Amino acid sequence: MVVAVAGLAAACASTPPANNGGVRLPSNAGVYKVGNPYQIDGTWYYPHEQPDYDETGIASWYGPTFYGHHTANGEMYDGTELTAAHRTLPMPVNVRVTNLDNGKSVIVRVNDRGPYAKGRIIDLSEAAARALDVIRTGTARVRVTYIARADSAAGVPAQETPPEIVAAVPAAPTTKVDSSALNILPGATVAPPVQTAALPTPVATAPTLPPADTQVTGEVQKVPVPAVTHLYVQVGAFSSPMNAARLKTRFAGAGNLDVSPITRNGQKLYRVRSGPYDSVADADAALAKLTGLGNNDAQIVVDQ
Repeated sequence: MVVAVAGLAAACASTPPANNGGVRLPSNAGVYKVGNPYQIDGTWYYPHEQPDYDETGIASWYGPTFYGHHTANGEMYDGTELTAAHRTLPMPVNVRVTNLDNGKSVIVRVNDRGPYAKGRIIDLSEAAARALDVIRTGTARVRVTYIARADSAAGVPAQETPPEIVAAVPAAPTTKVDSSALNILPGATVAPPVQTAALPTPVATAPTLPPADTQVTGEVQKVPVPAVTHLYVQVGAFSSPMNAARLKTRFAGAGNLDVSPITRNGQKLYRVRSGPYDSVADADAALAKLTGLGNNDAQIVVDQ
């Protein structure tokens, strides 16, 4: 499910032209925002800047039911545009989504919040799902990589809305540990994240458009992916093996939990996870079991 933020005014934009494949490109309306912490079905989500975001998991897509509704940053949802919903990334930003089942990869514009179904990391528009061949299956194993903040159609960065004044919210969950983005799939080659510079003050001269390879062009690339991948439910990751063992014991009731060492950027880490699973249904069932034991931070990841 995707939640539209109430009270945001719809930004008007001209109808974007269709590209050669008949897919409409983003209208680049709306405002740039990070957003405040929010709660859905008892789970708190904490939006924040994530220029190094690079994760694997399961993608879903959402269709005509949401046409004409405002997205979380004030745009009008149109399934014929290459857009997506994410729970915590700023909006709008461009990300590259790679289907790890077929190697198809495309840049999409994140302009909405969701999905809130456990075990899904991104909700694609119908156009994005078609580009990646996700329509028929409904879900796909994907890698999502941050590319850059999305700019306005004229090339001038969209203005960020002032931070909202909100009441105090609960502290961030403590079950997450001292590392992040541990579910990067080894061997999958995609365009590296682009580090963005400080936003310049708009001037009267003609604006310079961002590099084409950071924008939503509708071009579907074919990239190499592993021939075989598996699904795991990751509970957490630690630099200390004792902490990993402690978490494994805490959720022993879920069964099939192992501590798996991995080296990231020269640092050895210890992941607590269950699996492997070859079907989304089996991974969903394992995730539901862990969630029922009180771990709302467990997530489905894709690995070899």
